[in-house]
Amino acid sequence: QVQLVESGGGSVQAGGSLRLACTASGRTFRTGAMGWFRQVPGKERRSVAYINWSGQTTSYADAVKGRFTISRDNAKDTLYLQMVSLKSEDTAVYYCAAAPQITTGLALAYNEYLYWGQGTQVTVSA
Repeated sequence: QVQLVESGGGSVQAGGSLRLACTASGRTFRTGAMGWFRQVPGKERRSVAYINWSGQTTSYADAVKGRFTISRDNAKDTLYLQMVSLKSEDTAVYYCAAAPQITTGLALAYNEYLYWGQGTQVTVSA
């Protein structure tokens, strides 16, 4: 069992920055793939960024490419999402997720993620 807790959300003006963190406890997550997702009311949850177990391989949704950076510190059991040049359309609840069974490469399928955080709200005002 893995417990994930997100932090770092909040309200920011367009063009601003935020850094989200996701701290894991319980079964270690350091050998598995991780991801960030986001969801707005009435719409499906969508992927934002993926990272492999070592942090050396990442992938981003086109909407955030060049503005968001996913990283992880396995020694601290923490996943990060650095967000810069934020836009109003980035407003959403952001979730981190873990796929500890994916020990090589990225977890690209939604149903590969076995553990989810509770989400943190990011609001970007124009």
